[in-house]
Amino acid sequence: MNVLLIYPEFPNTFWSFKHALKFIRKRALSPPLGLVTVAALLPKTWNKRLVDLNVTPHLKEQDLAWADMVFLGAMIVQRSSAHAVAQRCRAAGVPVVAGGPLFIAEHQEFPEVDHFVLNEAELTLPPFLRDLEAGHPQRVYSTAEFADIEQTPAPQWELLDLKQYSDMSIQYSRGCPFNCEFCNVTALFGHQPRTKNAPQVIAELDSLYALGWRGGIFFVDDNFIGNKALLKRDLLPVLIEWQGKGRGVAFNTQASVNLADDPELMRLMADAGFNMVFVGIETPDENCLRECNKKQNTGRDLVADVKKIQRAGLQVQGGFIVGFDSDTPSIFRRQIEFIQKSGIATAMVGMLQAWPGTRLFERLRRENRIAGFGSGDNVDGSTNIVPRMPPKTLQEGYQRILKHIYSPENHYQRVKTFLLEYRAPTVKTPMSASRVVAFAYSMLRLGIIGSGRWHYWKLLTWTIFRRPRQVPLAVTLMVCGYHFRRVAEMNMLARR
Repeated sequence: MNVLLIYPEFPNTFWSFKHALKFIRKRALSPPLGLVTVAALLPKTWNKRLVDLNVTPHLKEQDLAWADMVFLGAMIVQRSSAHAVAQRCRAAGVPVVAGGPLFIAEHQEFPEVDHFVLNEAELTLPPFLRDLEAGHPQRVYSTAEFADIEQTPAPQWELLDLKQYSDMSIQYSRGCPFNCEFCNVTALFGHQPRTKNAPQVIAELDSLYALGWRGGIFFVDDNFIGNKALLKRDLLPVLIEWQGKGRGVAFNTQASVNLADDPELMRLMADAGFNMVFVGIETPDENCLRECNKKQNTGRDLVADVKKIQRAGLQVQGGFIVGFDSDTPSIFRRQIEFIQKSGIATAMVGMLQAWPGTRLFERLRRENRIAGFGSGDNVDGSTNIVPRMPPKTLQEGYQRILKHIYSPENHYQRVKTFLLEYRAPTVKTPMSASRVVAFAYSMLRLGIIGSGRWHYWKLLTWTIFRRPRQVPLAVTLMVCGYHFRRVAEMNMLARR
């Protein structure tokens, strides 16, 4: 059996980092972890190829001619490309098997797909393979159960062209103990965090290292600290030992803001090589936090919590949302003030969208306030809900936030605010050739050609004299700001 695994293209969003990747000559931010894990679950006797359309611009005829079957994995934001791929495969007469968040939510919208293997592949792929071998595969395989991921095999990394990616991805846990109304994580993966064991994680890291990977690694867990006690007892000490062998690999992940409550955990994460964490801040408004059941964020000084995490050596990337029912027109000014004061250089501000499977979707469906499918891009200025706030007020206020926070002056000031708090990471990562190239290109693109060149040189000069060890980080954040600015400008033009 010849199996072609295809990952659809991401549109140009904040999360694609397409404009920033040009500075380091990479084609994609991270690989399709789900597909290379599925590849490891398929029979070892099968021949496998992977086409990541974020790396390879076109799906070649010879690849489709070679394939007996296509496995297609996608997230909601990849909807358009996924449709195009599935239609192309059908035209070529190649059966398509699809899975991933997009198809869990919308498989009825894909008549061009032959079979759906939904939810966790460790549970739904084996029955599909048995039925396929018996000659009578069903159209849909799904489950409400959750897999024991200690039995999950290591991803088949060798299918990837590693040099095309900025970062690699691995997974330690699935599930989250919280139950935010708008989030589908608990619907997909449950409340009880399930984890791989420490030897599994080390084996995956070792396999990547053996293949020559020396770049950053993203732990894709939706909440890395979902089980703090286990993390501190089992995984982090082993990661610290692994880094102690001269690895120097930078890790980043996602976590809830209660990370700030645990100095020991933050210290261990920094010692293990973590230097960045994405945190769902959502909003500074307590009423909105209660509305969406974001209990872990209520009753806090969120700015102070962010700065605690920064001072522990962990850069905070922040997620923010506007469009809650409790929002008033003052929320746009308050979001801007919070983001600037916190020093969150990478602030992802999106309009509220409702995903199937979430409590928000069900509530708004009952209220007849669902307006189609969400785009999956939380920063394209769209929403699939009927908001309480007048739509024009919401749209104009949202655009005002993006225009303000990603203007060169305000973004660079935020980088400076962050660097004043940030403690240098414990684990030293070597300077790569791509980072040197990025620095040189930034001087041309941002320091000479860019409209914000005065602010670029002002921040760079300040960093050289006041935070010399953080010059690479400052340049990285300025480059990311350029990407966000380009995407924001694109979205604002599209909405006019």
